[in-house]
This record gives sequence, structure tokens and C-alpha cells, in this order.
Amino acid sequence: MSDVGQSEADLVDAFREAMRHVAATVYAVTTIDNGNRYGILATAVSSLSFEPPSLLVCVNRTASLHDPLERAERFCVNVLGLGNRDVAEHFMIPHADRFAVGEWEDHHGTPMLTSAQSSLVCRTVHRHVFGTHTIFIGELLAAKHRQDATPLTYFDRNYIDISAAPQRSEHGD
Repeated sequence: MSDVGQSEADLVDAFREAMRHVAATVYAVTTIDNGNRYGILATAVSSLSFEPPSLLVCVNRTASLHDPLERAERFCVNVLGLGNRDVAEHFMIPHADRFAVGEWEDHHGTPMLTSAQSSLVCRTVHRHVFGTHTIFIGELLAAKHRQDATPLTYFDRNYIDISAAPQRSEHGD
């Protein structure tokens, strides 16, 4: 039992249900290992620091990307936009060539989706194992961003369109 009286199984179920209701941007995290491209969809990505510019990416150790990412020196975080839903859906097909959908180019030794909202190429500077995942910390090497893209967002097992969200004025009012 936990401190609040829930069994471990109940606590995990409650955590899973709570996290399903947190809207999250969808990322295609990619790398190249021994000349082969690897990638997965992820939502556990976060900016870490501006000095130096860096990100953290959390990858389950059973994911197909994990071992190649463990060996790779670089990775790319492709922030998917609404127009990349086909890429996201294709990445979810087991054993598919994940790079068969979308236009991919190799930049700095990583696969970059040319139509992504943003693409952030990182050099892996630290790895930390915690629970079922490895936290990869990457220092930014290159970045590109499209001003006209709306992020692909995942909420409660569905992709949602947040383009109708209220706009803020230029002055943040």
C-alpha cells in the first residue's frame, strides 16, 4: 500500500488514467545507427535548459529506438504538426518502415522530417536510467521551425486539433 492507501496496481492505474488526460505534443524521435534509421513516437519530451540549449527525451527500454539511441551520438526530435498525422499513424504500425511516409532528409546524422513543425537535432550528452525508461539528455546542435504549423496534440488516446484555441494578442493580453 502507498502512503495514501492505494495498492501499487491501483496507483499505477490511477497514474495512467491521469496522464491520458494531459494534452501532449506528439514528437517523432529519430536517429541513425550503423546506417539504419530508427524512430518512435513520443510525448515524454521536454526542454531542459537554454544554457546550453538542451532537451530531455524519455524512452522505454523495450522500445525499438532504445538500443540504437543508446549507441547513437545524435538524435532528432521532430515536433509533429497537424499536417503530419499520416506520419504519426504510420509510425504506430508494428514492423513498418517508419520512414516510408513523409519526406525525410538526413541532417547532422539524423533523420529530419522536412514538413515537421520544428526539428531539433541534439548531441547526446547524458543518459540516466529510471524505472522502465532511459532519460536521454541532448544538447542542441541545429534547429528549424515553421511559423505556420499547429502542433499535433494527443489527448485521451486521440489526436486533437488545438488550432481553434483562443489566440493571444501580440502583447500577451
